[in-house]
Amino acid sequence: MEKHTYNVNVNWLEERKGTMCSPELNNNEANESNCIEVATPPEFPGGMKHIWSPEHLFTAAVSSCLMTTFLAIAEFSKLEYVSFKCDSKGVLEKVNGKFVMSEVLLFPEVVITDESKRARTERILQKAEKACLISNSITSKITMETKIVVNN
Repeated sequence: MEKHTYNVNVNWLEERKGTMCSPELNNNEANESNCIEVATPPEFPGGMKHIWSPEHLFTAAVSSCLMTTFLAIAEFSKLEYVSFKCDSKGVLEKVNGKFVMSEVLLFPEVVITDESKRARTERILQKAEKACLISNSITSKITMETKIVVNN
């Protein structure tokens, strides 16, 4: 696979808030932008509630990568499933005098219709965790607690 680049532009608006956009995500035909507000989280001085923070985006990058990797491997493996969701928690703490995202806890849940596919689904989730390029690019500890539900 060749090298790819992904462009993101951030622009300060006011106080501790700005916008984050990507020119690749704009829908020029509809004159729409996929920009989102980003801000310092409320746990820090000047932080703001109800706005995406870098810490949320970091956690989201890991969990959404798990999802997209699972979807690709499941499709390739011809695994039939009803749904996939993943709750996640990013842990911010001070380590050696620096704030770091020390751990991301992932709680994926896959709904299947056949009990005999449980072990296979678990293996595909484990493969997805190992193949996730975001998780492989960071030093944070990744912990995954899977739940597989059989819905007949």
